[in-house]
This record gives sequence, structure tokens and C-alpha cells, in this order.
Amino acid sequence: MAAIRFETVTKTYPNGQTAIRQVDLDIDEGEFLVLVGPSGCGKSTLLRLIAGLETPSSGRILIGGADVTGLPPQARDLAMVFQSYALYPHMSVRDNLAYGLKVRRTDRAVAAQRVAGVAAALDIAELLDRRPAQLSGGQRQRVALGRAMVRQPKAFLLDEPLSNLDPALRAQARAELRRLHRRLGVTIVYVTHDQEEAMTLGGRVAVMRGGVIEQVGPPLEVYGSPVNTFVARFIGAPAMNLIPAALAGIEAPAGAVAGIRPQDVALGTSGQLHAIVDLVEPRGHDHLLHLRLDSPGAGPVIAVVAGFTPPPVGAEVFVTVPPDRRHLFDGRTGKKLA
Repeated sequence: MAAIRFETVTKTYPNGQTAIRQVDLDIDEGEFLVLVGPSGCGKSTLLRLIAGLETPSSGRILIGGADVTGLPPQARDLAMVFQSYALYPHMSVRDNLAYGLKVRRTDRAVAAQRVAGVAAALDIAELLDRRPAQLSGGQRQRVALGRAMVRQPKAFLLDEPLSNLDPALRAQARAELRRLHRRLGVTIVYVTHDQEEAMTLGGRVAVMRGGVIEQVGPPLEVYGSPVNTFVARFIGAPAMNLIPAALAGIEAPAGAVAGIRPQDVALGTSGQLHAIVDLVEPRGHDHLLHLRLDSPGAGPVIAVVAGFTPPPVGAEVFVTVPPDRRHLFDGRTGKKLA
């Protein structure tokens, strides 16, 4: 295990595109950090910089306190798992797991012991004699993780390794990853564009946009106290509603906007704002209501309503914004206001 540190790291390509902009970031030893953001935000580039697959234009990268900025990938002792599992189809699971150790000329007895230990930890011991074509997607994912684990690297770098799985298997694999990390205590840096995945997996999440880390912290802290409107709307599903602060009954500077989570929108027969139900989306355990506010300058609002009998389309409702659930942002810069 090892801590990872970025010191004012920038990555600019020859065509002038800057993918990473002066990033400072500390990843603690044994931490599970998730890099999350939309496509093109720089999260995969940041991972590739740790791995040595990209070289910074400026700044330093340290692993375990040692400057590795100029070191090639093979000298960094890191394990990477990609979206594509890249298993060798002609090899058994056992041979796939042991391949990295064989290349490094690890003693056969030691290699066999490590393979057996990892297979037991990942619950794939009964699959050791099968080939990848005989495995399910979830089993292949565990083999790919196991191949990285047997090397006992300083850190694991995971680039959207679950994106090829169906939703049910993906949820199961997320839980397995979390349990695995708790059991092994290894350093993991995980890249995803899925904010739900980030919230459920990470000990901390780093939200990225345009090559910059907008906010980093524990998932519930980022969700509960977003630093700007980008983070507020990216983290959380459905996205946070933004309406003029004056409509929400908040005394604030001109142009300020109020944010409220759809789960916190209160509906009733009286309240602050009059609205019409435009659309109802049933989800089984609750419903998403798309509301059209009867107020100038107000955009659509989404509310999450529990139960089985939501107001029908066309119904008139009143919206209340609970004072302790409001977030306030600068309407021009998007930054959070006190």
C-alpha cells in the first residue's frame, strides 16, 4: 500500500488541449478514492498520470513519498483494471491470475499460494480450471481484479471496471468491491462517470470538471454541502432543482439562486409556490413529479413523492421549500453563498 500525491500537476497535449489544470490532491494510504465527473472532465487522464501512461507537463506525482513523475509504468508497482477485462481467452482462470507473477519470475510455490489466497478471497476458487468464455460477466470482473491483486501492488487503479455489467450485477459487484477493500485495506483510485457508483463506493469522492477538481470529500458531505451549482446538480439523482432565491422566500443578493433536492420538495394544498403537474414517472417505491411553477422566471421543478397515489397530470399543487433544506448559490458564478 502507498499514499499518492499530486503537486500542482498540469497536463497539456501538443495540440494545446489542457486535460488537467494545476491539480493538488492527496490520496491516503489504504483509501478508496473515486474520481467522478462527466465525459472529458479529465478523470481518466488523472488515472493514467498515476499509472505512468501519461507524463505531466508540469508538477510532480509522488507514490509512497517517492517522486515517480518520470518513471515508466513498470517501475511504479501499480495494478490497473480497465473497462475491458483483457483476459487471455486461451488460458485458464488459474493461468490468467498467475500470468503477472510468471512474467516477474516469481517462485512457483509462492505464486501458487498467492493465486489460491486471492481466489478464495474473491470466491472464484471453483473457477480456476475454467476459461474466460465459460464465465459470466461478474466472474470475469473478479478474475480481472484477482489478476491485479496477486501482484500485491502499492495501489490499484480502476478505470470504469463495472460499466460492461448489467444493473443487477453491477450493484452486486459494487458491494463486493467495498467489502474487498474493507478486508484488504489497499489503496484504490476508481474512475467513474456514474454518480451513484461514486456515492456508494468511495470513502471520498473527487468531483471533476474541465480538468479541475471542483470538490473532494466524503460522499455525504459533497452531497449535503456542494460548493457550487455544478457539484449540486451532478451529485444526486434526480439533479438538484435551482430556482430564483426570491421565489423560495430567501433574502439574498440579486440574481442568487436557491437549490433544493427533489427529495426535499414538500407538496400540499397550501404553500409558497403554486404549480401544475406536467409529468408523472412511476418508479415503484416512489414517483418523480415534473412540476411547472406558476411564477415568472421559474424553470421546471422535480419532486420525489413516496407512495402509490401521486397527484395526476394537470393537478394543481403547492410547493414548499423547507428552510433547513435550502442551498444558496451565486447566480452568476455558481459558487455557494453563506
